[in-house]
Amino acid sequence: MPRAIWNGWVIAEGDRFEMVEGNVYFPPGAVKAEFLRPSARTTVCGWKGTARYHDVVVDGQVNAGAAWYYPDPKSAAANIKDHIAFWQGVTVER
Repeated sequence: MPRAIWNGWVIAEGDRFEMVEGNVYFPPGAVKAEFLRPSARTTVCGWKGTARYHDVVVDGQVNAGAAWYYPDPKSAAANIKDHIAFWQGVTVER
């Protein structure tokens, strides 16, 4: 069961997930929303669409833009709509 861990806390965990380009995308229900804070950051992927970001906040420490998701992905990436992936020091165990 994949888990995402940062600053000693499990911030996402679940049996269901999607793998895209080596990244685990957790469905929204597998992510502990109390550790996420919306960010204004966006990026664009040619085949997935526009990604939006969250800061990961644990014990007052902020990992800016460490979580991303596609709220309105292109059709080729429809399977990851609203699923959340992590990077920037967030450890994802599979």
